[in-house]
Amino acid sequence: MIENVLEVTRLAGEIVRTGFGKNFSIETKTNDSNIVTDIDKKSEAAIINYINKKFPSHGILAEESGADLKNSEYIWVVDPIDGTTNFAHGLPIFSVSIGLTKNGKTICGAVYDVMRDMMYSAELGSGSFVNWKKIRVTDNSNMAQSVLVTGFPYNIKDNPDNAVEKFTAFLNSCRAVRRLGSAAIDLCYLAQGIFDGFWEVSLHPWDFCAGQLIVEEAGGKVTDFNNNQLTINSSQLLASNNRIHEKMLQILQEN
Repeated sequence: MIENVLEVTRLAGEIVRTGFGKNFSIETKTNDSNIVTDIDKKSEAAIINYINKKFPSHGILAEESGADLKNSEYIWVVDPIDGTTNFAHGLPIFSVSIGLTKNGKTICGAVYDVMRDMMYSAELGSGSFVNWKKIRVTDNSNMAQSVLVTGFPYNIKDNPDNAVEKFTAFLNSCRAVRRLGSAAIDLCYLAQGIFDGFWEVSLHPWDFCAGQLIVEEAGGKVTDFNNNQLTINSSQLLASNNRIHEKMLQILQEN
């Protein structure tokens, strides 16, 4: 199945790359900050068409078109462009993210860092890779020396889950905090050892399905802010190299 996941992820990535920097339409969704482009829609349509042709009995959960679960044990979780705001504004940090679940468990996934041509992938029990090179999280256990990454939800003005206070607390606890604009890329960079930890609120399954598996197969840990396993309904996400997980949990729970 990983070969099919990689094939369709790259197919969508080519659509996204071709559309970058060109003329495309932009629509707002829930508010002025949450947008979708016609390239998102073209990418998602290509992914859904691929899945329906090759695996017509499989279900799909996609960001733009919603759920078509078909009562199947297999569900494809699709983000046609993770980082649409970056894409729309000409910032070349965005990805295509596709995870495949079986009976609620993610069994394989891929995240294509489009403009860097870096394909991150993982199969359950088989490790994580970027362009077929195995990757691993850092072994850093010192919070003060850690480089973290985060994102802000579209409704950040409402400050859900005290997101601003948590951000400030981490700024005062680590070496640096970065904010790239694509949760899927954040997770992959953590898996690759670029970052030591990542947290974010108000996420959706398509934001983290593939990336979570890539982190875990690279030796990292992914939970919610209460150290519980993630479910399809989880909106809080904490990912780390495992060594600083408890310290990050403490900061999240105290702020």
